Amino acid sequence: MSAKLSVEWINPFIEATEEILETVAMITPKRGQLALKKESTVEYDVSGIIGITGEAIGSIALSFPKKTAIKVVSNFTGEEVLGVDNDTADAIGELTNMIAGRAKKIFSDKGIKLKISVPNVVIGKNHTIASPKGTPTIVIPFESEEGEFAIQVSLVPNPSEE
Repeated sequence: MSAKLSVEWINPFIEATEEILETVAMITPKRGQLALKKESTVEYDVSGIIGITGEAIGSIALSFPKKTAIKVVSNFTGEEVLGVDNDTADAIGELTNMIAGRAKKIFSDKGIKLKISVPNVVIGKNHTIASPKGTPTIVIPFESEEGEFAIQVSLVPNPSEE
């Protein structure tokens, strides 16, 4: 396995995010500067989170400000969404699931076997997404015509799989 924060572990999630959101939500994400996350608080209001196991362990989170979440979900569902409710949360969970599934396929094509969990969605201003101690988290911000959002990737090689 490669080093803990190799671009090989991050790029599939960037590629999957851009591909899925362009295809199903009709937005064009523009990636910002990657950063190592220093604290658990998220500056956004809605996050879809999926656990990852297999040859790597960790999680991916797709986080939106409320305004962007509403616009992206409206594009995704083809219906005007007026607020963040259970249906909006389900759609964010599904988008997160699609991104994680696409990234899993990219890893599989490289011979890396991963499993993904069912998505969980957290709603609330400045909520917390904690990673296990010793698991670095990379935040990848995006800009789009519908607003800003970010993905967070917390992933390390699974010591029991090496």
